Amino acid sequence: MMYRPICRHFAVFALLLASLCLACSLVAQPPAPKPAAPSPWMNASLSPDERADLVLKEMTLDEKVALLHGVGMPTDDPVTPENAPSNRGVGYAVGVPRLGIPGIDMSDAAYGVRSSGINGRYSTALPANVAAAASWDVDAAYEYGALIGRELRAQGFNMSLGGGVNITREPRNGRTFEYLGEDSVLAGTLVAKLIEGTQSAHVIGDLKHYALNDQESGRTAVDIAIGKRAARESDLLAFEIAVTKGHPAAVMCSYNRVNGDFACENDYLLNQVLKKSWKFPGFVISDWGATHSTEKASAAGLDNEQPGDFFFNAKFKAAVQAGRISTAELDEHVHRILRSMFAAGVIDHPRQRSVIDPFAGFETARKIEEGGIVLLKNEKAALPLNAAKLNRIVVIGSHSDVGMISGGGSAQVDPIGGNAIKPAGKGATHWQEEIWFPSSPLKAIQARAPKATVTYDPGTDPAAAATAAKNADIAIVFAYEWESEGMDLPNLSLPHHQDELIAAVAAANPRTIVVLETGTPVTMPWVNAPAAILEAWFAGSDGASAVGNVLFGTVNPSGKLPNTFPKSEADLPHPTVTQPPPESDHFDGPASPEQWAKGLPPFPVAYNEGVKVGYKWYDAEKKPVLFPFGFGLSYTTYAYSDLKVTPGATVKVTFTLANTGARAGAEIAEVYAALPAAAQEPPKRLVGFAKVKLDAKAKQTVTVEIDPKYLSIFDEAKNDWSLLPGDYTILVGGSSQDLPLKATINVK
Repeated sequence: MMYRPICRHFAVFALLLASLCLACSLVAQPPAPKPAAPSPWMNASLSPDERADLVLKEMTLDEKVALLHGVGMPTDDPVTPENAPSNRGVGYAVGVPRLGIPGIDMSDAAYGVRSSGINGRYSTALPANVAAAASWDVDAAYEYGALIGRELRAQGFNMSLGGGVNITREPRNGRTFEYLGEDSVLAGTLVAKLIEGTQSAHVIGDLKHYALNDQESGRTAVDIAIGKRAARESDLLAFEIAVTKGHPAAVMCSYNRVNGDFACENDYLLNQVLKKSWKFPGFVISDWGATHSTEKASAAGLDNEQPGDFFFNAKFKAAVQAGRISTAELDEHVHRILRSMFAAGVIDHPRQRSVIDPFAGFETARKIEEGGIVLLKNEKAALPLNAAKLNRIVVIGSHSDVGMISGGGSAQVDPIGGNAIKPAGKGATHWQEEIWFPSSPLKAIQARAPKATVTYDPGTDPAAAATAAKNADIAIVFAYEWESEGMDLPNLSLPHHQDELIAAVAAANPRTIVVLETGTPVTMPWVNAPAAILEAWFAGSDGASAVGNVLFGTVNPSGKLPNTFPKSEADLPHPTVTQPPPESDHFDGPASPEQWAKGLPPFPVAYNEGVKVGYKWYDAEKKPVLFPFGFGLSYTTYAYSDLKVTPGATVKVTFTLANTGARAGAEIAEVYAALPAAAQEPPKRLVGFAKVKLDAKAKQTVTVEIDPKYLSIFDEAKNDWSLLPGDYTILVGGSSQDLPLKATINVK
């Protein structure tokens, strides 16, 4: 080994060279230039608006226009002078270097930093967003966002493209796993905390996909028809809560049309609601390729086109020079972008790439997954497992010997080492390819039951799997439903004959446990057969450890469903997903600006169910469900008592929650309200919740404050929220169908 002497000799040479340079500098050193006066906009004591205005005064027309669009997708495009400073993400808007304004470097980051393997800086895959929603935990939501924000900065990005909050109108939507459930109050509250966490790392946070982007089938052509009241009380309420409580720096407008206009050139959505009603001060960024015009989109409130510059570059400049777009309109777009950059801290805290420990986030991912796993069934206390009493365990299906499935599309995070079901190092991540993270349930179970014989069966032959399970003490079947952006599910059934597999194994062994890896509800024709059912969702980088901890009781499950599990698709508001006609499905070949301006031929989808989304639909239509919204079992039991409701500026709901069992646990207490009959609303709506940790036999007084808006209806005539006079019934309990406490207050 010769490197040490060589390094020592090099160090001596470097020292001599440095000394020589120092001597030369002492002989003839020109006077040092006087430091430039700091730019006035770098004064951090000024507000983001004041600082943005100061920069704006110094910018040329070309510099302003350059900030309004992207320069392609650096991930896929060759290096150019414009994208060279980028971090090779999915979008980049050039800055103004001469004024100290950096470019905006964007990465998809729904449940972790996407495509981080491109630069060899792998990121943590958190559990899917729907799993975070199942935790009903605002602190966990903040940590979820904070971890993503830290890893984005460490990767070299300064803007997140996460923050999905489209509520689950259509559970077959291929992106349900990216979102936070079917209820506006739950989804909006959690994504607001997630955005706070992301922006705490001095990263621009994003909220998407605004709005009513609830199916992937024909997403660039579908035209959603919905009334103002229905929209404001359902999908838009989730966005409103997120905007007003989470203060995102950016909002991404969606592909679809709403009541005739594309979302990214929809004056009602962008100007009237987002910017005027909600007083959103940030900027609106288009979804990738969702811009369809220059003047109409600009006037409607779009501030930034991504990823390219079909409409907001040369055409925009020409429109300004011709007076078709005013200087004031241009300056408002630029001001909003600059203001967001100052508010998020990307200028005061420039991004700086660092060495990433790709395993450092595993503990956070595991804890969030543990809090989001939902115990759906547990007959005769089949769980938790007692390792000391187990001699033979068989693990079946879903590649559970090597990994756990993840969600696809632009949310896809690169697994460290590649796809677990392919040879190590050769499992590159490809669009709409099923990707398993190398988090092995088999190994996790073996580690927790070291004295038992633990075997694996792939589950591809139900009869063989049943034979393998017959004489085992416990059979654990892992079943999955993969989802991805760019597609919807054909139905809510498990694919690949997994229903047959579960039925066969449970018939052979009544001590069968089913672990579901899904991003959306699934139907269960076999629901009565197994002893226990766990919903583990898409579980993230360390999902197997979390599942193992719940199975063996190291962790007491506390998750509850953020989406109703229906009995069948026939019970949904839309029994089938409305499909686009062939001519509205996709563009053939590369899209031209003319094609994008025209858009694909629209096809209508009417949301006639209005505000009746999720559990509100099943309640109103009196449809029984498989598992209700807010449902989840525990290894302990809870009791509710002593309800007191105090009217006021905010209604205070106080009650006693007791852990009546022998294990410590966490209960999600849910508060619903039934509005006066004059409101003509569904039977009840969620208006608040609290996740409460309790030791065995402990009890606690819990207070939940209700925002008056959550008790109100949207009055179209007033174009505002109204709290109607009448009797309001407050209901409290452990799920939307288990509400033992009830009290009525009168509002005059």
